[in-house]
Amino acid sequence: MTEDLFSLAGRTACVTGASAGIGRSIAMALVRAGAAVVGLARRQALLDDWMGEAKASGGRTAALAADLSDIDGLPAVARQVSSLLGSPDILVNAAGLNPRKPADAVTPDDWRRTLDLNLAAPFFLAQAFVPAMRAKGWGRIVNIASLQSVRAFPNGIAYGASKGGVAQLTRAMAEAWSGDGVTCNALAPGFFPTELTAAVFEDEERAARNAAQTCVGRNGRLEDLVGPVVFLASPASDYVTGQILHVDGGFTAK
Repeated sequence: MTEDLFSLAGRTACVTGASAGIGRSIAMALVRAGAAVVGLARRQALLDDWMGEAKASGGRTAALAADLSDIDGLPAVARQVSSLLGSPDILVNAAGLNPRKPADAVTPDDWRRTLDLNLAAPFFLAQAFVPAMRAKGWGRIVNIASLQSVRAFPNGIAYGASKGGVAQLTRAMAEAWSGDGVTCNALAPGFFPTELTAAVFEDEERAARNAAQTCVGRNGRLEDLVGPVVFLASPASDYVTGQILHVDGGFTAK
């Protein structure tokens, strides 16, 4: 019974940003939990590498290379995703961009690209997939929030604005669609080693300060996200919606 609560057998998921970092880790977690997974990202070569890893573990996968910051193109992308393994029951919005510029140096293009990919794309992809979820009476949307959803960091004004928006978007999605069986929650990771955080981890002193700020005394490992995302994507979270789960080792608790 308990195992069934966390099983994704028979479910189809779409994970954006599946080619690397947090998105790839999440995509593999859903594959191992039994879901058929479509990976969606810009870089076809890295998607192919992910599919090779997933298939080696017995997973059923497909991949689509697309620029998710092209908001007008998202309806066509959603149709292509649904044509691969069927319309997704689960959508994880993990694709993201962080220009890491001082506030005075952020350009209108930096701002647009960051907000489009981090905030607009999750909404419009969800909007495209929700009708099929509603028809089934079951769906899961998992957004990726951030420590910057609740606090500010240097050189992160566009990223922080987008992730603050993701937190409220998650609540608004939950209000709009949970009555139809489609829940929406978000994971807010702490400091994890990814392409977006390479500059942080290359500075050993800074990485050590971040680790010391947590309650558990270390920075995140990608495997730390497996349990939380499977929980939010599975029947185990049927009565959980509109929530932001900080997976940060207690960083925000101190």
